[in-house]
Amino acid sequence: MTAAPAALRARGLGKKYRHHWALSDCTLDVPAGRVVGLVGPNGAGKSTLLNLATGMLAPTTGTIEVCGGRPATGPAQLAKVGYVAQDTPTYAALTVAEHLTLGARLNPRWDAALARDRIHRIGLDPGQRAGRLSGGQRAQLALALGLAKRPELLVLDEPVAALDPLARREFLDDLTAALDEQELTVLLSSHLVSDVERVCDHVIVLVDSQVQVSAGTSDVIAGHHRLTGPVNAPADVPSGHHIVSTSHVGGQATLVVRGAVPATGDPAWTAGPLSLEDIILAYIGQTDTPTPRTRPTADLETR
Repeated sequence: MTAAPAALRARGLGKKYRHHWALSDCTLDVPAGRVVGLVGPNGAGKSTLLNLATGMLAPTTGTIEVCGGRPATGPAQLAKVGYVAQDTPTYAALTVAEHLTLGARLNPRWDAALARDRIHRIGLDPGQRAGRLSGGQRAQLALALGLAKRPELLVLDEPVAALDPLARREFLDDLTAALDEQELTVLLSSHLVSDVERVCDHVIVLVDSQVQVSAGTSDVIAGHHRLTGPVNAPADVPSGHHIVSTSHVGGQATLVVRGAVPATGDPAWTAGPLSLEDIILAYIGQTDTPTPRTRPTADLETR
């Protein structure tokens, strides 16, 4: 069977700073043509992975391929990837219009009409200096620049982390509208699961550099369930299911289980659905997991 195309493919990828590994032994596929949410705890290696994908860092070990080539190996490869960093960097002394002029000079696939239209639609004054824009406006300008580059892969590293709720919603709504107009892969790193649920159709959970989940958002939700029952009567989880996390409150135990709706055969235990946030938090905060973490979600990975 032919493997599904990947916009980003990492194999055994690692980055070391002196004696500290910021990312180690990371194996990951980002499916092409999807809006992919990359989530995980602080220190999981998300930003390091994105910096490796954009060519701003070189790997210490392993390999990474983006849009069919090694990151930042030449103008043609650089043109395939757009990037909006967490601080949505812009040049404070340049006007909005000057940002568009700079973008046109630096990017061979620059779409000037798209850039002008987006600036007009979001209500930015072309003569306004970026240093006088609000945080939300700078984020919108950075997004417009990233989209007008016409990349195959658009990387967004916590682009709305510093925005207020209204500005964050406006940014995500604008991103969704843009994706209806052009075909590309989006890799969105965020610690806000609500943002991932809002715009992403695929989710990747990264914990300690390891991929815990990689699947369509709806498949992730459908493939996980909550079991609740008494602590003194452990659940008989059927074969083929994996216990992601276990927690105890008073005399009640709660298990997050991956697999079909489990039939425990014990009326003291009940099964129920989970939200995407519940599932992600279970992987991020797993502390009492009786099943191995090595490749724990192969049945949820798209291939």
